[in-house]
Amino acid sequence: MWQQQIQEILSGNIKTLARCISLVENEAEGFENLLQQLPAKLTPVIGITGPPGAGKSTLVDALIDAMIGSGKKVGVLCVDPSSPFNLGALLGDRIRMSDWYNNENVYIRSLATRGSLGGLHPKIIEISDIMKIAGFDYIIIETVGVGQSEVEIAGLADCTVVVVVPEAGDEVQTMKAGLMEVADIFVVNKADRPEADVFVRNLNLMLAPAFNKNEIIPVIKTIAIKKRYR
Repeated sequence: MWQQQIQEILSGNIKTLARCISLVENEAEGFENLLQQLPAKLTPVIGITGPPGAGKSTLVDALIDAMIGSGKKVGVLCVDPSSPFNLGALLGDRIRMSDWYNNENVYIRSLATRGSLGGLHPKIIEISDIMKIAGFDYIIIETVGVGQSEVEIAGLADCTVVVVVPEAGDEVQTMKAGLMEVADIFVVNKADRPEADVFVRNLNLMLAPAFNKNEIIPVIKTIAIKKRYR
């Protein structure tokens, strides 16, 4: 029953992809059979997480720009807070990524948390599996703004990028949020602000002995709205 839909997704049919994501998202009848028949595909998943207002959506927009400029095809899942009335995505389509909605090499889908406390959609793993067979070179998952325990993205993404800003609170709050353990890369966004250099220095000092990790966690300064980094 589902083989035709799977073949259409494999051939790049975005309408079928969107329809199948909706079936899984809403747990429609037979969605488990669809998932069981999906072929395995190892598409790199990049997780973007961090506190509200850090500039995650703007950073994702800049990443899409860089990937498209390199001839890549990108799928984006944006997890938004849920409406308390209909459980839908509260923010809906992302205004900051509006430049890409008509680009044939970019697919952007907003999902609601639906009360999930992990900063992700309850069916995010299953939806990611469907996205992986759609021919994207990269899949970007942007979480809802995290609190102190909403770090589930680390278990799903191949690379977890934690976005912070200099005035988001002192560095102890960053550690308290559990972000030190999950970050593969730290991005200090809005780095043109005066507190940025001090924040980066203190963050690097904390990362050096943190949790006896063997690898060095990069700290990158960005001004995402200007598509600049260093």
